[in-house]
Amino acid sequence: MNNDHESLVKAIKQADVVISTVGSMQILDQTNIISAIKEAGNVKRFLPSEFGMDVDRSSALEPAKSAFAGKLQTRRAVEAAGIPYTYVVTNYFYSYYLPTLVQLVPGLTSPPKDKVTIMGDGNGKAVINKEEDIAAYTIKTVDDPRTLNKSLYINPPNNTLSMNEIVMSTIL
Repeated sequence: MNNDHESLVKAIKQADVVISTVGSMQILDQTNIISAIKEAGNVKRFLPSEFGMDVDRSSALEPAKSAFAGKLQTRRAVEAAGIPYTYVVTNYFYSYYLPTLVQLVPGLTSPPKDKVTIMGDGNGKAVINKEEDIAAYTIKTVDDPRTLNKSLYINPPNNTLSMNEIVMSTIL
């Protein structure tokens, strides 16, 4: 572990900005990155793997609640370490949710042909962003002083859709 930490510190000393994109199962591993950033002392901005919901402003049910707990721990660790940060709040990823019409069925890669399950009345709105747009906003964030130690919300108005709107747009 010590060797891994030393090599991580050495790598981070060569960077001004660290953008983490670890997967959901490795969210808490970012504490290693935080520790290395703190020790390196040169990073001007850290963007943890935060892509998704604003975990400080949501009250999720399981299993999302457990997933969000790790992100909350990471946020508090970043803040406690005094590392300059930006949290990128993207909401939903286009390529993950739209091809299946937000049907979270294992193995499903295209819209169901016979039935679409709509939660509630289908009129609740959610923000859905394309990954390349998320990447573009994220890169613009790294040297924007307005986003230092804040959350950046990527909420283009045309990307705010209800389930009913999503389904209707695919059948019309």
